[in-house]
Amino acid sequence: MQQKPAIMAILFADIAQSTKIYEKIGNAAAQRVVAVCLTAMTDVCSLHNGTVIKTIGDEIMCTFPTAKDAVDAAMEMQSAIESIPQSALSGLPAPNIHVGIHYGPVIEEKNDVFGEAVNIAARMVEIAKQRQIITTRQIIDALPPEYADCVRCIDKMTVKGISEALFIYEVMSEKETMTAIFKAFPEAKPEVKQRLELIFSGAHFEVGVAHPVATLGRLNQNDVVVNDSRVSRFHARIECRKEKYFLIDQSTNGTYVAGHGMDAVILLRDEIQLDGSGVFDLCNEGTALSPTAIHYTVK
Repeated sequence: MQQKPAIMAILFADIAQSTKIYEKIGNAAAQRVVAVCLTAMTDVCSLHNGTVIKTIGDEIMCTFPTAKDAVDAAMEMQSAIESIPQSALSGLPAPNIHVGIHYGPVIEEKNDVFGEAVNIAARMVEIAKQRQIITTRQIIDALPPEYADCVRCIDKMTVKGISEALFIYEVMSEKETMTAIFKAFPEAKPEVKQRLELIFSGAHFEVGVAHPVATLGRLNQNDVVVNDSRVSRFHARIECRKEKYFLIDQSTNGTYVAGHGMDAVILLRDEIQLDGSGVFDLCNEGTALSPTAIHYTVK
């Protein structure tokens, strides 16, 4: 009988520039430093209902029952390492870590987990820079609403081994400040969030907290497809950043933008904030009546 997959969050965290630690203090001392750091991360994992699946050199792999548990653990791992006495680090400053997280189905077998979700989490930690937590839309969608202010979408990319492009998010580690604000105003009503509406060829698309990035271009993988030879495959994208909307051109020929009552400007490998209402065109300096014009409104 085929084993039923379990849904869980998978977290990878590795110690940045561990090779330099070995070069600086030698193998034996470096192994002790790495072991102390892995122990600190293991303790954080346990505090947040996690299970350490394995450690591989300078990397730890954990699973968590919920996205919230995984994100909370990720936020605390760096500070846990920084709390290690310097004497236990052979006099070195606390190293930085990279963290990658994904949420999805896995197969559990012999105290290990397997599946595409594990592979995606491993790709996220490869993308992450030092002191950065990188995750996916699946984690973001599974988080409680109060985490919306500590995550931001940074890209949409094709990841090796995965057929569909993924939205890539960064988790900021200012959660403690955010939580204090929520606790100080327990009766406060949720703020009404702005959104940006796009209209093209009669189709509507919204960008906002729930969908913080829209991609535009010639290929069908884009959210807004403009099938014209003048349009690049992935011509531009729109990002929501703290309820402000930015159009980012990444094309060969540029994007023409005209706010309401304003002359059109050309955007080439640059970005501009979209406010109020207006129109932009991936093909030419057209008008609102142009068949390739995309209308936008911030609501």
